[in-house]
Amino acid sequence: MDSINWDRLPEDAILAKTVEGLKERNFNPIVVDDGEAALEMLKNTIPAGKEVMTGSSTTLEEIGFTALLISGQHTWRNWKDIILAELDKSKQAVLRRKSVTAEYFLGSVQAITETGRVISVDATGSRNGGYVFAAEHVIWVTGTNKIVRDLNMGLRRIHEHCVPMEDERMKKRGSKGTSVGKIVIYEQEVVPDRIKTILIKQNLGF
Repeated sequence: MDSINWDRLPEDAILAKTVEGLKERNFNPIVVDDGEAALEMLKNTIPAGKEVMTGSSTTLEEIGFTALLISGQHTWRNWKDIILAELDKSKQAVLRRKSVTAEYFLGSVQAITETGRVISVDATGSRNGGYVFAAEHVIWVTGTNKIVRDLNMGLRRIHEHCVPMEDERMKKRGSKGTSVGKIVIYEQEVVPDRIKTILIKQNLGF
């Protein structure tokens, strides 16, 4: 099987084609130059006082959004603060399930095809639970290195690149690692303004 550089950034024409595909599917793409611009966009997009929940995301860590939430220097209600404040593990699990209904659910995805289809994979399904339906608003934040030709290449990217990288990252943090649990392919969103996709012209995340 041919070797592929999964982190190569797309040419301008490919990025433009992908943006059009995302628009047609109601995934509302916005292209920014770097992580700093993406962070500022998130600050300006999410209204004060709204509930915010994040799925596990290296991209959100890399642009500084995760650190911003942890710092408390923001105007939102952070679901993870609520979850971590509950010491009873069974009650904490209930809160985690409820958190997918957050007003704003943020995270990343593993692949975007040139025609605008989006692929997201989870071990447990916790992120996709919010993405698919439960959250009122969804914001995908992703580097353009995740753009691939088609669904087959997207699935290859997940198995050959994303999962091994995430497995290594989790083990370094003392976890047992990860595996593919659920893969969701997003064809379109019926609610026009529900999902926004911030495309960052950098190599970010897995």
